[in-house]
Amino acid sequence: MGTDAERNVEMRLGGAIHEGILGLPVEPRGLVVFAHGSGSSRLSSRNRFVARQLQEAGLATLLFDLLSETEDEVYENRFDIERLAERLVQASDWVTGQPELADLPQGYFGASTGAAAALRAAAQLPETIRAVVSRGGRPDLAGEALPRVSAPTLLIVGGADTQVIELNRWARERMQASTELAIVPGATHLFEEPGTLFQAARLAAEWFSRWLVRT
Repeated sequence: MGTDAERNVEMRLGGAIHEGILGLPVEPRGLVVFAHGSGSSRLSSRNRFVARQLQEAGLATLLFDLLSETEDEVYENRFDIERLAERLVQASDWVTGQPELADLPQGYFGASTGAAAALRAAAQLPETIRAVVSRGGRPDLAGEALPRVSAPTLLIVGGADTQVIELNRWARERMQASTELAIVPGATHLFEEPGTLFQAARLAAEWFSRWLVRT
């Protein structure tokens, strides 16, 4: 599957065009929408690596720019969790309007600040979002939305990312959904160590394969 299944798409979200990359394997079991971290984009090498692993597991993927070019020029917007969450909600609405995607159960994969946006958006879409995975995420920034998340959530953190481990534990204690914390030994915040990003991707693929089931 891999890159042969990917194509560029244009999405009108919040009145602006956002560029996206849609990965569509044959007969996908579900679709995972990615939420990149601050200062990143749909071209994030780490998220694209994870997306290809998910495609190999039979999952469709959608990476897109959470901010328009104009919005991204304002530095503070990159940390506006409410704005980013609303953009994810709009992306999920876009997905349901695409005939080839509309019937696929959806999940969110969030990295860094994108994880907080994914959880806030999931809290707003309990009937649509079936699972959430956070990689090196800041779920604590989802704040008061945490108890309202109903989607099963996997929190993946690097074993050497000690401060973020504690922030993830703090967030997990406030969540009522089925939640697991997976620690990848030896990994730092960006999962740059050999093999650690692959481990995170495998954990994500297993989680989404478990929960993104057609009903």
